[in-house]
Amino acid sequence: MSNQIINSLLKEYEKKRINAELNSEKRKFELYQKIPRLQEIEDELNSSAISTAKNILNNNSYSLKELNEKIKKLKYEKNCILLNNNIDINYLKPKYECSFCNDTGYISDKNYETKMCSCLKQKLLNEAFNKSNMFNLEKENFNTFNENVFSDEVDLSKYRQNMSPRNNIKQIKKKCIEFVDNFNNPEGKNLLFTGNTGLR
Repeated sequence: MSNQIINSLLKEYEKKRINAELNSEKRKFELYQKIPRLQEIEDELNSSAISTAKNILNNNSYSLKELNEKIKKLKYEKNCILLNNNIDINYLKPKYECSFCNDTGYISDKNYETKMCSCLKQKLLNEAFNKSNMFNLEKENFNTFNENVFSDEVDLSKYRQNMSPRNNIKQIKKKCIEFVDNFNNPEGKNLLFTGNTGLR
């Protein structure tokens, strides 16, 4: 997959992420106008986060414990206010399209290594699929494949084999199905189709 396609998709991700965060800020602003205490709690939480960082740097474990208790109480109060007003506790958070990568296209694994999110992989797969001209699989697949369009005639001089085209295509179809069914098998072999354009 070309870098141009990946870069284009990542720009789309960035737009979605920014829109989700802007909409979140808009919801916050509107809700804080109606319930000012939520704004006060937000400010106190931000202030406590800064104080927590300072205490960690200064190895002040006693104050750190007090700050953690304060943060816990503020979050509890915030959730109570939201629930009492019939507002989902996640209402103020950005509503990302993908909850795994938060619309970045990448996630960190257990070893803190960055890897491509499944949503971006799917988009890349869709791009490749669209370019492959395999967009009509509902009508064109193994189940709808018509073997009867191939001749049942055995003619060694014409077909260069002692088998009818119909039996030949049946064997080809069987091999193709086996290939698909065992696609993830590392010991499996690839398929190679040869012949002039338009040949069946």
